[in-house]
Amino acid sequence: MLSGSNVIEVVGEAANGAEAVTLVGELKPDVLLLDITMPIKDGIEATTDIAAMNVPTKILILSMHSDEQYALRTLRAGASGFISKGARLEELLKAITEVKDGNRYLPDHIAKSFAEKHIRPDSDKPLAELLSKREFQVMNYLASGMTNREIAKLLDISVKTVDTHRGHVLKKLKLRNNSDITRFAIQHGYIHC
Repeated sequence: MLSGSNVIEVVGEAANGAEAVTLVGELKPDVLLLDITMPIKDGIEATTDIAAMNVPTKILILSMHSDEQYALRTLRAGASGFISKGARLEELLKAITEVKDGNRYLPDHIAKSFAEKHIRPDSDKPLAELLSKREFQVMNYLASGMTNREIAKLLDISVKTVDTHRGHVLKKLKLRNNSDITRFAIQHGYIHC
């Protein structure tokens, strides 16, 4: 779709987050369109790594998750924009152009939500913001039905470390078990049934 737009030149494609980081170092594209959910290294980790490389590449996150928590986490990691996979091609091209020009891009509903939070600074902080980046990842993988062992392998950490993060998630969110984690993630739009 992008190649056929006559305004975008696709210079590379990556199969996973780690490969995306390597390709950015080699190709230094103007804009990197990056998914959050990728094997080996997710989009947030890849964004953090790329931001640390001090390359001129701007990162636009494309995600099936249209929740503001994902947008917030990607922006904090160093992304310049966030857009839903459900966006039309015209909106995607607009987002790419905005990011390339040095601006931030957020869908209207997320931008409005962010503005509301700054207008009403006394509003409660979403519970998921209490979680570290790794705890948030573990919570989402657990809610998706993965075992501690599967998560450990995916994140390249020990099973014990996964269990520690799980314990922190339960405590911070005041939950009792994995079923509660799944219910919480569904209710707040972090995963979809």
